[in-house]
Amino acid sequence: MYILISVLILVFAVFLILIVLVQNSKGGGLASNFSASNQVMGVKKTTDFLEKATWTLSTTILVLCIAAAATVGGNDVVSNESAIQENVENAIDPTQVPNFPTDVAVEEPAEDAE
Repeated sequence: MYILISVLILVFAVFLILIVLVQNSKGGGLASNFSASNQVMGVKKTTDFLEKATWTLSTTILVLCIAAAATVGGNDVVSNESAIQENVENAIDPTQVPNFPTDVAVEEPAEDAE
């Protein structure tokens, strides 16, 4: 489910990028191409459509991101917690002095006979 939502987020993001690139903050963009002729979608309607499409796509991406966050790794969280708990229980105390085996017999220094 997470992969499907991620793919949908990418598709809607590409559409949002294309819609934003068509717009122009000065009133140009796609709307400026129709200013000379009287079309079914006039300049004002084109701008309204692009603005509504931008808001709709951005809201859709927001909802999909929240849905993706809710579905990410549902079963993996429990297994990760148990693995972390197991590592904590089996941890070695880092302050403990290592106990190295000593096979060499310690010889006491010979006393000098003077």
